[in-house]
Amino acid sequence: MSWKLIPYSTPMSSNLALYTKYRPKSFEEVIGQEQIVKTLLGAIKAGNIGHAYLFCGSRGTGKTSIARIFARAIGAHDDDIYEIDAASNGLVEDVRALRDAVHTVPLHSKYKVYIIDEVHMMSKSGFNALLKTLEEPPKHVVFILATTDDNKIPETIVSRCQSFRFEKPSQVTLKELVETVSKKEGYTLEPASADLIALLGDGSFRDTLGILQKVIASSSDKKISHQEVEVVTGAPDSRLVNSFLKAIVGRDVEVGLTTLRTAMDRGVEEKVFLDLLLRKMRAVMMFRFVIGSRKGMAEDFPAEDIALIEDLSKNAVQTLTSKELAEVLKAYESARVSVVPGLALELALFNITNN
Repeated sequence: MSWKLIPYSTPMSSNLALYTKYRPKSFEEVIGQEQIVKTLLGAIKAGNIGHAYLFCGSRGTGKTSIARIFARAIGAHDDDIYEIDAASNGLVEDVRALRDAVHTVPLHSKYKVYIIDEVHMMSKSGFNALLKTLEEPPKHVVFILATTDDNKIPETIVSRCQSFRFEKPSQVTLKELVETVSKKEGYTLEPASADLIALLGDGSFRDTLGILQKVIASSSDKKISHQEVEVVTGAPDSRLVNSFLKAIVGRDVEVGLTTLRTAMDRGVEEKVFLDLLLRKMRAVMMFRFVIGSRKGMAEDFPAEDIALIEDLSKNAVQTLTSKELAEVLKAYESARVSVVPGLALELALFNITNN
């Protein structure tokens, strides 16, 4: 069984992936998981360190980063922190080797910390072997189990851990991260560019910074426009989304279907298309009913989009309402299970135009 020591002192280098380069190294640098940080800091201050923790949440939400920070915060030296990938080390033989290893004393610290990533990938026999260790852990051992699918973890394991659920960061949080990292890297992004990258990041710090790195690597200068982001990421041209939106307003099935087919032929994901469409439809509602919303949303869209949103908020009072928005929301739910790209939006368009 191979265990990876945690490289805390990785040098800052322009060759590093942005997610690695800007991975938080302390609780003060963590964003988007304030309640978890507060709870862990409280436990450390009180000297109430548990023997097992379970960190649950979708990918790229900071589970492993906070596990490493917590390990250092309780005084574990680098040589006493081990990271194990359960996907490749989850067999019973591996866990038995771990059970033998935990009984040896730490090299330089009060604690030995074992971070087991993707723990839900562990085999059934591996879980049974791990359970015996969790039932009677040595006082000097702390386990931190991280998973993206806690439903696959036996209740007997969960019940012996302090559980923390990591929430997806908000669109605003990811946008601020993109803007901050871009500035540190010497690049200037249009506000709408940062907003689109954050949207495409889909609630993941890692994916968001991965997209930003791809955009930066493709930039010929230090200024990144909204169109550059669309081209590099494969996001739908905003004009296609606008065309579909106008087709809804005008009850023009032919234009709507043609626009949608163009987007699908270009490899645009229906979910991404729906994300952008829904945001614009919501913006129309906000412009129409919330005084001062234009100022707050001006940086979320390119100027061309703002002009269209403002026009529709005034001149599509009968054809773009909460009913149309609700119909597209239903399409968003259906798109997750649809086997035909674009089908959910096609049905939404048919339903809207037939009412």
